[in-house]
Amino acid sequence: MSNFFEVISQDLSSKARLGILKTDHGELQTPAFIFCGTKATVKGVLPTSLIEANTQIILSNTYHLMLQPGAEIIAKSGGLQKFTNWNGPMMTDSGGYQIFSLGHGSVSEEIKGKNQTGRNKSLLKITEEGASFKNYLNGDKILLTPEKSIDIQRNLGADLIFVLDECTPYNVDKNYTEKSMHMTHRWAKRCIQNFNTDNKNFKAQNGSAGLQKLYGIVQGGVYSDLRRQACEEICSMDFDGLAIGGSLGGTKDQMYEVFEFCSSFIDPSKPVHVLGIGGLDDILEGVEKGFDTFDCVSPTRIARHGVMLSKNKNKGINLNNSCFKNDDSPLDESAGLSIGKSYSKAYLHHLFKSNEILGMTILSIYNIWFMNNFFSEIRSSIHDQKFASFKKNILSNFN
Repeated sequence: MSNFFEVISQDLSSKARLGILKTDHGELQTPAFIFCGTKATVKGVLPTSLIEANTQIILSNTYHLMLQPGAEIIAKSGGLQKFTNWNGPMMTDSGGYQIFSLGHGSVSEEIKGKNQTGRNKSLLKITEEGASFKNYLNGDKILLTPEKSIDIQRNLGADLIFVLDECTPYNVDKNYTEKSMHMTHRWAKRCIQNFNTDNKNFKAQNGSAGLQKLYGIVQGGVYSDLRRQACEEICSMDFDGLAIGGSLGGTKDQMYEVFEFCSSFIDPSKPVHVLGIGGLDDILEGVEKGFDTFDCVSPTRIARHGVMLSKNKNKGINLNNSCFKNDDSPLDESAGLSIGKSYSKAYLHHLFKSNEILGMTILSIYNIWFMNNFFSEIRSSIHDQKFASFKKNILSNFN
């Protein structure tokens, strides 16, 4: 497909930009958020509710789906869209995130520089060939290679797919990070070769649901020279899009430095995805640097624990708190979504205290709408050349 990504408008005071990603399953207006449907479902939320909340795209996980139900089963159904009854654009990750998670413990905490120990680790070995795992469902040994990752993603059929990479944690040294980065680059070349080759099931660059686009991943940890090397190497390859992965540092300052490193060297003609970022402040910083899409489990994960997204609190509002027991005010009177006006904070407080599943569903849908609306406001601010003031206003309201 020609003109896969088109920049529509550029903010004059930063690198923030409006764009359109064109896929076989529809267009995606950027900047945009991609919601995680890890096991081919956004937990507790029907596709019709995702649409009502203005969702453009969802992401599913290669590692989990290859284990259950199996990529071949999804391919036989016509790909993820038909399998899930979600007819919009979809993205799949490569399984590299799970290599990291299973090898080092907690993904989200390690990415932010917090080493946690004591978790069961299923990773057996990472070699030039690939990564060996124990299947957490039955204990079988599995080898995930770059070629197999692409084959699985072609069976899954998502519109946007990723190369296999090793997602290095914060607590490893520069020598390990550099060696891992170079191996990731060699794996990326193997992914491209597989992706550009016909196989017994699909023509080159196609999967079970149509044409696919392949993203390369920029590694390098917190080291500016390595990030520069990674940007230059990945940009020299023939990828449709680019992604920023790996450790983003132990503090927000380090994360934003990594954003700055990458924004200086990434090809501006290609869409840029940031892996695993969901904080409103972090998103604004990424958009300012010219990044186009973001994914994170946090909006729906925190919803399942009773936390409501808010522009006034960067970490959201915890409806489990006793102050909401008698709060009859609606979740969000201004929400462009009926559940924001139809259900009170007191009712949600009751549902979570009673461990009722409905509370998780209602708040998940609200948080999805909130994030989609937040990105709609970001796009409007860029269009109107007001992004800087929009960002300043959001950050100043946090308490």
